[in-house]
Amino acid sequence: MSNFNNRNRAPAQNPPPSGNPPTHVAKIRTGQGENASFERIGVAWAREDGSLFVRLSGTQIVSEGFALYPLEEGGAR
Repeated sequence: MSNFNNRNRAPAQNPPPSGNPPTHVAKIRTGQGENASFERIGVAWAREDGSLFVRLSGTQIVSEGFALYPLEEGGAR
């Protein structure tokens, strides 16, 4: 068994406060054309430095990537 070394890994970022609503929703597209649908897989928060903190729901296997969509006022769509 190999010994994994975390020396080069960036430190974990602190999650946003629980009272802070998300600013984006993470979705993956399944299907093509008129049969395409989008599945919500998580949410994201805009950070002060311009980056996004993404929290995926459950354990995701995302092989084709995902898209982030800004949330409109009034909550998730």
